[in-house]
Amino acid sequence: MLDMLIFLGAGLGGFVLARDFVKRRLRFVDAVQHPATPWIVGIGAALVSWPLAALPLLTTATSAIFGLGTGLGTRSGAKALRSGERLPAKR
Repeated sequence: MLDMLIFLGAGLGGFVLARDFVKRRLRFVDAVQHPATPWIVGIGAALVSWPLAALPLLTTATSAIFGLGTGLGTRSGAKALRSGERLPAKR
């Protein structure tokens, strides 16, 4: 059960963090709109998180899901920027 929560948290966390980063910080960077960008970001995130698989509760599958979530979050953030989605107001 704990493994599944870590697995889902890695995927969802990667997605949310990447989407927010693209929408807030990369909104004026044209390269984020390139079709290969989500692939590059996803593979890079999986490779960076891969050494954490040496820890007892993390596996290489968790690293791969984190990369997948990050790539999909990047794609979603770029799509939101193209559609003109507004940023939430700061509190």
